[in-house]
Amino acid sequence: MKAVIDCRMLGSGGIGTYLQSILPFLIKSFECTLILYTKDVRNFNSMKNIKIIECDIKTFSFKELVAFPKEILKQINQNDFYYSAYCNVPCGIMIPIFTTIHDIVFLDVENLASKTGTLVRKFFYQRAINKSKTVFTVSEFSAGRIRNKLRLQKTPLVITYNAVPAWFTENISKNNIKKNDNLLFVGNIKKHKGLHTLLEAFKILQNKGFNNKLLIVGNSENFRTKDSSIKNEITEISNIEFTGKISDDKLKELYACSKLLIQPSLYEVFGMPPMEALSCGTNVVISDIPVFKEIYKEFPVTYFECENPQNLADKIIEALQKPSPENLPDIYSFERTSDIIIKSIKNEVSK
Repeated sequence: MKAVIDCRMLGSGGIGTYLQSILPFLIKSFECTLILYTKDVRNFNSMKNIKIIECDIKTFSFKELVAFPKEILKQINQNDFYYSAYCNVPCGIMIPIFTTIHDIVFLDVENLASKTGTLVRKFFYQRAINKSKTVFTVSEFSAGRIRNKLRLQKTPLVITYNAVPAWFTENISKNNIKKNDNLLFVGNIKKHKGLHTLLEAFKILQNKGFNNKLLIVGNSENFRTKDSSIKNEITEISNIEFTGKISDDKLKELYACSKLLIQPSLYEVFGMPPMEALSCGTNVVISDIPVFKEIYKEFPVTYFECENPQNLADKIIEALQKPSPENLPDIYSFERTSDIIIKSIKNEVSK
């Protein structure tokens, strides 16, 4: 079966990681043609079992939407299906289309985008659904939100859980790592990430003589948010350090060496940092939002009552006494996720 895999999202945060992780399994199962930006072609030149279409038209651009090049479309439409790891679908594709919608956070969380920006995103989500034979998403919670906010009609919606990439835990020897006393927060400071609750809890702990440092992975200057109170709070609290932009290797090191990861989110559709931290041997404290209850129900996590700083402070103290997590349940892997995608596509295309 001949596949076209749109790889222009490689390197684009979580979606890029997801695509990078399932791509080897897709290439193994199908005769693949990859759509790549010119800058990424060199990374695939040594692979002999794929074809490459160079395309520098940006995803979600006007040209992708209404004037995608005919010579590229001709190459695409000679295959059996097209897959995109997000909701970008070029116009003019005549073969079966499959997409992954990871989340609809911009429809669920107010003020993440302007009204116009929200409407544009809703248009692309709905357009992908309308064009797709099957839509994949990363949790039951996300599937529920898609059903609630968008019109699925008869389009199947299939759950393909996220996972920690195999390369992420390579070269981590948990036995040789010396833990420090740092607390860790990984994410941006958009309101739905719940950093305000963590800062309030941190102040409660400091008032009781708590001396641990809080590391916020990110760059304080690059945190864009309309919630200016967060920035003001951070400057008023001692013992907080921004890491600035860091590499994946440095992130792994911080996960492995820190005493605790705290994920106080108000909204997520999966939530990777807790999974990454656990895989590096670090305990986590997470909010009791529905998706975390779904994803982490079999894992040794500590839940706290969402948006309750006092409860979070209490749970931090409790979690600091726990031994490092070991023998994690083998539930999520990109091999399993890819297998679900591959079987769903084969079943649909063969009809």
